[in-house]
Amino acid sequence: MADPIVAAIAFDGISPFHLSVPCLVFAEDRTTLGLPRFEFRVCAIEDGPIRTDAGLTISAPHGLSALDGADIVIVPSWKNLEVPPPAALIEALRRAHRGGALIVGLCLGTFAVAATGLLSGRRAATHWAFSDQLQALYPDILVEPEVLYIDNGDVVTSAGVAAGLDCCLHIIRARYGAEAALRLARQIVLSPHRQGGQAQFIERPIATTGNADRFAQALDTVRKTLHETHSLDSVADIAGLTRRTFTRRFQKTIGTSFGDWLTDQRVALAQRLLEATEKSMDMIAFEAGFGSATSLRQHFSARLRTTPAQYRREFSKNAQERVAQAPR
Repeated sequence: MADPIVAAIAFDGISPFHLSVPCLVFAEDRTTLGLPRFEFRVCAIEDGPIRTDAGLTISAPHGLSALDGADIVIVPSWKNLEVPPPAALIEALRRAHRGGALIVGLCLGTFAVAATGLLSGRRAATHWAFSDQLQALYPDILVEPEVLYIDNGDVVTSAGVAAGLDCCLHIIRARYGAEAALRLARQIVLSPHRQGGQAQFIERPIATTGNADRFAQALDTVRKTLHETHSLDSVADIAGLTRRTFTRRFQKTIGTSFGDWLTDQRVALAQRLLEATEKSMDMIAFEAGFGSATSLRQHFSARLRTTPAQYRREFSKNAQERVAQAPR
């Protein structure tokens, strides 16, 4: 089995931090986590050394021709937003897309992807501070300034730096399963899963007050007992807050509604059970808190655009082991 090829675009003036995001996720050997060994390529737009905005100079071993045959192509950022990207880059991205590659624009990298026309008539995300500029330059794109990332199937775009990590982890989850993504998140000490629709602005509690502790403990209690019924009122009571105060704090802290968060937690648990066990759909629905297999299928399909049965066929524990043990 050939190693999946992941290509990241580098250019003069790039931020080494932005470039490090795909490097962190795809460049290291993660086979012990149930992931394949990626062939990671850093591809320079132009020949010669690349000067970064941090005062470092790097040398990229590949040019744009190395995008050919790639499974995933990532533009980690971009510069000179008012100036169209070089024609060579635009054509290379289009050619990679025609060849079946997933095209990814992280943060301002969305601008470069937008220039290819691949986002025309579609939804896109970028750093909130540049959303209006993206919309003005490409009025045929539906820019959503508040979300973390948007997956259009063949093109994925994300907001700022932290959201870029969330986006890359989402790609791992979508292609290689929830359990592998969870192991990777644990290894790099990243939040296991943030839905793309969550807000970019997330106010985290900074005081270690009793109420703040009880709020966090209430969410931990829900995560550990997803098979039980959890209403907004009951969880607010555990947190020692009124319904209104809990709702406001939850939105500021998590960036989404309690109902959506709870469904996300239950879908994530169902994914892990589908991958790692042979339990029936009814049993998984019960343990994940959906109550019935019908409800599980509805929520699962709405979140992941596939059925639980199909997901199990693609990401079962045995399938993960075959990937990890495949000859190199």
